[in-house]
Amino acid sequence: MEHPLFIILVTLFIITSRGISQVSDCKPGNNGSKVAITIVVDQSGMGNFRAIQEAIDSIPANSDQWIKVQINPGTYTEQVAIPIDKPCIFLEGQDSSLTTITYDAHERTDLSATFASRPTNIVAKGITFKNSFNLGAVPAVSAVIYGDKTAFYNCAFLGFQDTIWDALGRHYFSNCYIEGAVDFIFGVGKSFYEGCSINVTGDGFITAQGREFPFETNGFVFSNCTVTGLQGFQAYLGRAYRPYATVIFQSTFLSEVVRPLGWDAWQYPGQESNFTFAEIDCKGPGSDTSKRVPWEKKLDGSQLEKFSKSSFIDRDGWLAKLPL
Repeated sequence: MEHPLFIILVTLFIITSRGISQVSDCKPGNNGSKVAITIVVDQSGMGNFRAIQEAIDSIPANSDQWIKVQINPGTYTEQVAIPIDKPCIFLEGQDSSLTTITYDAHERTDLSATFASRPTNIVAKGITFKNSFNLGAVPAVSAVIYGDKTAFYNCAFLGFQDTIWDALGRHYFSNCYIEGAVDFIFGVGKSFYEGCSINVTGDGFITAQGREFPFETNGFVFSNCTVTGLQGFQAYLGRAYRPYATVIFQSTFLSEVVRPLGWDAWQYPGQESNFTFAEIDCKGPGSDTSKRVPWEKKLDGSQLEKFSKSSFIDRDGWLAKLPL
């Protein structure tokens, strides 16, 4: 998580200013089909390609129709990257227990991701994204998501430090499994995690959210999730990666893995009033807020409405247009 925020923003500005188009909405296929074409990846040679990256490389740039990449069961040891000029891709595995993408890159956050997605309008379903490096607390990213309107359904994300780099854009995670120990959901994304299982595998911090300025609208919302962990370890719900960090846990089961203080100001002591760290209607032994930090926010109904799924990430209805 050492990659400076301003480098990320400047890099993306340079890339997107080169005239590469980004479609606002992707079109379905012909004759009532939700996708224009399906490309099959199969390690045994029974598909169009044996490697996932080969399938992505075959897709024309700047497509405005949904293209499905069907990934047949198997463990695919490769780094997979979707470049910014290839929106409208739907990656579908048979099940996260059967289809895995894994790699062991580490040390540098910006180069270690097993899966990197840069364009808008990307969907993944039924896939495990794993960074297999497990020899210590160094950056080892399972997935980094830069593009707006990106969704994951029934996926798993496995790592230790910096598992999900929720970098930029609106993202939706539905019924996903996420594990790690140190800052394992971090970044500047504007993301809604619904029905997800979060598993703490070491002492650390679940989130490290990076809202930099008061006028920004990014943040992480966890709704109807579960937070559990390995026995003997404890984690904070989050620490402030930047001075206006925003994280909401709502209607979520919190086990005893959650530290009583709940939150950590990290490098911003004295600026705690700028954070929006809140828990609403949570259950479980870790939901006792009697020993929480005194600066945890109490949100009223109107404030909480801003963090509903429809208001926070789906005002334009993009989720209903996905080719599921």
